[in-house]
Amino acid sequence: MSAHTHRLAEGEAAFLDVLARFCAEEIAPKAAATDETGAFVHDQLSALAGIGMMGANLPEAWGGAGISAPALFEAVATVAGACGSTVSALTAHYLATDSVLIGADDELRARILPAAAEGRALGAFALTEPNAGSDPADMKTRATREGDGWRIKGRKCFISNGGVADFLVVYAVTDPAAGHRGISAFVVEKGTPGLTPGRVEQTMGLRGGHVWELDLDLMVPDANRLGPEGSGFRTAMAVLDNGRIEVAAMAVGIARAALAAARDWAKSRIIGGAPLAQRQGIQWMLADMATDLAAAELMGHEAARQRQALHDGTGGRFGMAASQAKLFASEAAGRIADAALQIYGGYGFTRDFPLERMVRDLRIMRIYEGSSEIQRNVIAGRLLA
Repeated sequence: MSAHTHRLAEGEAAFLDVLARFCAEEIAPKAAATDETGAFVHDQLSALAGIGMMGANLPEAWGGAGISAPALFEAVATVAGACGSTVSALTAHYLATDSVLIGADDELRARILPAAAEGRALGAFALTEPNAGSDPADMKTRATREGDGWRIKGRKCFISNGGVADFLVVYAVTDPAAGHRGISAFVVEKGTPGLTPGRVEQTMGLRGGHVWELDLDLMVPDANRLGPEGSGFRTAMAVLDNGRIEVAAMAVGIARAALAAARDWAKSRIIGGAPLAQRQGIQWMLADMATDLAAAELMGHEAARQRQALHDGTGGRFGMAASQAKLFASEAAGRIADAALQIYGGYGFTRDFPLERMVRDLRIMRIYEGSSEIQRNVIAGRLLA
């Protein structure tokens, strides 16, 4: 657990202690087998639901845990340190429930969020398309009015949880002439005719947190629309600000595990009659890793603090801090895990130890929720505005 947790409420610290023990005992032991088999993390999500993690991002009014954004950062990092696949599916669920929380009216929130918080309904966030990843304004999926509902037609890709979700938040163009102001969002429930999952993508890492292609040719009632027409882009951007902090937390959690593994290996691995840890070259590697990690933690917690301030009405937009945290943490975690594998030497390259899995799991962190290059664009845009 990070030193930053001293700022948390007593109940939040207790929750994180319970979560840490639970993840060590129930989630981490399954991580290697999950990676090896590629089985979706149904059991892990069900177990996390039992201790309140499926609704950790939601307020108590909608069945959630009601914890602060800094506490949520630490909770996500804790799960990530135990299993990257599990945390990827969990945070994808958060993107969906955040979409409903931010964009929907109370009637739709009441229909979706309590079940999602309890783990009875898994969510997916369907924004990305084959030709619209970094810029949602290039979206081709269309939603057109038919009677008292909407016909949604198009294709989505790289949708985490997409083929197993009980509900999806689908973003679609309702007014092609309005650019990003013509995007709306809709809840599509499992079993809706015309919702067709494609194949599960065979990914390099996070192999138990599946992503799907989705073909859409379906009808939804107008009651499933999130907020006014044209508000979808604004909702998606607010959700992604949250999600980028959660990606930073995921990167921090896996980086903590990598650093701890490297430190323990360096202290116990005897080469030439002495532990690796006695060699200055190894000591400097560990020092750089620890410094990178500390900086990533600080930036992540600052972004989470700003997120909480907006929620409390004492602060404003936190998109720049979220992008900075996501950019730095994802890049730093990649360096940390790579250095940890190097310290393990040839053993780190085998599946007998967790480092090669951590390296693979971390690689996507520099791509999704907006690549590192997109984060630099966002940061520069805010800086120069």
